[in-house]
Amino acid sequence: MTIILTIIGVVIGILIIIGLFATFRVVRPMERGLVERFGKYQRYSNPGLVVLIPFGIEKLVKVNITEKIASSEKREIITADSLNAIVDSNVYYRVKEHEKDVKAAIYSINNYSVQIVSLTRSTLRNIIGTMTLKEANSERNKINRALYEQLSKETESWGVEIVRTELKEIQPPKEVQEVMNSVVVANNQKIAAEDFATATETKADGEKRAKIKIAEGEKQVLILKAEGEAQAIKVVNEAAQQYFVGNAQELRKLQAMEAALRNNSKIVLPAGQSLINVIGNLSDVPKS
Repeated sequence: MTIILTIIGVVIGILIIIGLFATFRVVRPMERGLVERFGKYQRYSNPGLVVLIPFGIEKLVKVNITEKIASSEKREIITADSLNAIVDSNVYYRVKEHEKDVKAAIYSINNYSVQIVSLTRSTLRNIIGTMTLKEANSERNKINRALYEQLSKETESWGVEIVRTELKEIQPPKEVQEVMNSVVVANNQKIAAEDFATATETKADGEKRAKIKIAEGEKQVLILKAEGEAQAIKVVNEAAQQYFVGNAQELRKLQAMEAALRNNSKIVLPAGQSLINVIGNLSDVPKS
């Protein structure tokens, strides 16, 4: 009998310990809790310690309220111009922290994460299906805005907030992509050829202007040289008119000496004669 009572006591102690462990739960700051009793909602739990009735009488359902991401994954969507575009997008969302919203996320929708992905796919199909491939690629902001507005409206009763949507890519069919790449390459080649032609034209124009500048410089040098020589002749003539008027004999002597020196002629000075007298003899000018 003693052994039986001991075993019963041990079992009861173990059950009490298990019950104590099952009684206390902790809700973290990024979570909110819903306490159910016999499968029926009982009360809302904020972060902190939660005391439950053990042995399965009460159960705590934790709900994460931080921002999450749902990917629609790559899916083919037929555009308005009958092309099978491959579309991929991300949706960022979170469960709102108020009691009614947390309850709605758990009790009003079955697995809201999966439902958001399905809703995103169908919404994208409806939006992009009314646009051509070119319009879809050029109006991504419009698609993002329409997707955000539609998802926010549809999930309003789910207790879920759509934070933002992101259209990752719209990939055209392989054949269309190859044609588009060819067009891009051709445009790039055209731009490169136009740039090269412009550069060549600019270089030729620069060389032309440089040659004109050089010619103008040489012309200016010749003009200045001619003007200098003319000015020198003018000065000589003025000097001759001023100093040799009525004295042609002296002018003739100087001219003869200039010619002799220019021709490297040697002049021998006889004894007792001055340089002027010798020059006068050379010029056949009688001495005065």
